[in-house]
Amino acid sequence: MNKKQLTTKNHDRDAVGMCYVYPVISRRAGGVSIGINLNPNNACNWHCAYCQVPNLTRGVAPNIDLALLRHELTVMLGEIIRGDFMQRRVPEACRKLCDIAISGNGEPTSCRSFDDVIQLIVDVMDDFHLLGKLPLRLISNGSYIRKMNVQNGLKLMAKYHGEVWVKVDATRGDTIYRMNGVRTSAELLFQQVVSMAQLCPSWIQTCMLAWDGEPPSNVDIAAYLSFLNRLKEEQVAVRGVLLYGLARPSLQPEAKHVSALDKLWMQDMRDRIQTMGFPVRLNL
Repeated sequence: MNKKQLTTKNHDRDAVGMCYVYPVISRRAGGVSIGINLNPNNACNWHCAYCQVPNLTRGVAPNIDLALLRHELTVMLGEIIRGDFMQRRVPEACRKLCDIAISGNGEPTSCRSFDDVIQLIVDVMDDFHLLGKLPLRLISNGSYIRKMNVQNGLKLMAKYHGEVWVKVDATRGDTIYRMNGVRTSAELLFQQVVSMAQLCPSWIQTCMLAWDGEPPSNVDIAAYLSFLNRLKEEQVAVRGVLLYGLARPSLQPEAKHVSALDKLWMQDMRDRIQTMGFPVRLNL
C-alpha cells in the first residue's frame, strides 16, 4: 500500500492502490472514512462546478466486480481495525473510524447492481461485528431514486441504521445548472428528497461557494430557504443540513469561477437554517 499520510486536503481515490475502496480523512464525518467508489470510470450524470474528480465524464457506473469489492473492503477493514494502518497513515488526532461512505467519482446509485453492493457491504460489516456500531452512508444526488434496485438498496441501508446525504446545492433552475450542470427543477429535487427520506434516514447536503467572487444572490438564498421551509411544512423527515464550503480545488473547467466563501458568511447561513428548526453541521 501507498505509505503517504492522509489529510483532509487530499481525497485521492488511489490512496491505497485499490479499485473501489479508498480511505480518507473526512471533515464532515470527523475522522477516517472508508470510501466506496462505484464510479472508477469517473462518470456521473451531473457535472458539479466544484467537483474534484479529474477527467470527469457524463455517464453511469460500470459493471462492478463484486468479488473484488468484497476483497478490497475486507482487506481495508482488516488493516484499520486489526492492523497498524491508523498509526502509519493517519495523524493522531484523526485516528477514529467514522463510517463507510458510498461516494466516489460519480453518482453511485447509477450502479446497476446497487442493491447487491449494499448487501455485500452489510455482509462484510457483519464479519467485522460493525453492524449497529459503524454508520453506513450514501452520498447521492438522488436522481436515480425511481429505480427499484436503488429503492431496495436504501431499504436495506435503513434496516441497518444507514443514512443518505442527498445533494441540494441550489433550487432555482439556472443556478442548479450553473452549480450542478443539469437541467432540472426545484420540484423534482424536492420529490427526490421526499422519496429518499421515506426509504432511509436522510440529511440535506449543501455546498455553498462564491462565483466570480460573489456570494449566492439574495434570490437564490430565499429560494433555498423556501425549499427547506417546504420540507418542514410537509413534515418530510430529513434529519438536518450538512452545510459545507470549498476545502479542495475544483478540477473542472468552472474552477476559475469558484472560491470559498467567508467564514462569517457561512456561519450566518448556518444560523439562518437553524432558526428554521433544522440541525446544521457546518464544515468550512
